[in-house]
Amino acid sequence: MAQNPRTSETDTSPTTGRNSGLSRRNYVRSLAAVATAATSLGAAGTVAAADDYEVIEAQNQTITVESGETWENKLIDMTTGQDVVVTAHGSDWTIRNVGFEGENTSGAGSATFGISDAGGSSTVENVYLGDGSDSRNGSSSGHGQTAFWVDPDHAGHVDFRNVNVQGFADNAIYASAPGNAGGGTIHVDRCFAANCYVSHFRLATEGSKVTNSCVYVDEDDYDGRGIWAWAPGTVEVENCQLEMNGRNVAIDAGANGQATTVVVRDTDYDDAAGIGEHDGSSVQLEDDVGTDPEAYVPSGVPTSAEEAAAGSDT
Repeated sequence: MAQNPRTSETDTSPTTGRNSGLSRRNYVRSLAAVATAATSLGAAGTVAAADDYEVIEAQNQTITVESGETWENKLIDMTTGQDVVVTAHGSDWTIRNVGFEGENTSGAGSATFGISDAGGSSTVENVYLGDGSDSRNGSSSGHGQTAFWVDPDHAGHVDFRNVNVQGFADNAIYASAPGNAGGGTIHVDRCFAANCYVSHFRLATEGSKVTNSCVYVDEDDYDGRGIWAWAPGTVEVENCQLEMNGRNVAIDAGANGQATTVVVRDTDYDDAAGIGEHDGSSVQLEDDVGTDPEAYVPSGVPTSAEEAAAGSDT
């Protein structure tokens, strides 16, 4: 099966691994439900449509989204125990209304989504990956499962809106690779990420930002960084809630001996987790930055696979 290559930076942040017991993502899903009332496929893997969406069984296939294409209203059944990879590497594509039902237990060590835009503007919106992945790893690079991997050649722009990623073993949105290559930008807006390892939102390029989004980490799952900024920056953070419960760095700047800058506004971060500045990096705290975060699922973010696949009127 096609894999999405990722660099093998050593992660030096502390971890306690993954604990058993009540999962935070199930709790958040229940809480939010009360508060917010043409693909290329292998021969196997497609099932009859259900309601307003198509059900696709994970059978180690790769789905390719082409330039200008909209891939939408899909429910991916992960209970098969196998993997699925969705790739989009052209320009001006859209991935919308997609839900993954069940934990990824394939052990493939791949990225569920491998994406980039060659020079236009593409969109990922209303996607649910809240059932996470286990810690098994079938790749030689030593990685667990990643939710979104942005290719180094990314040279355009990608908007992430209303995305829910929880419990992934290797990064929720891993979008730092274009920093020293394609230079494309990323905007994470109205997204929720929780209990992922290594990091939740990982950006690098000038013009990239995280806005109106939340990160939550507790003792029940993986405990990666909240936001990790790589060179060259500047990365912007605005109107976010980063509730880390002291389990990792809320905002971490710099890596691999290279400095970056993060500008933070209208955001609360966990002071027990704090801020990291490495290799000459700077985290600039501007207006209305506090240390009393209360993470929540932003309005319009899907809280189940079915909700995502059916689409949202929010």
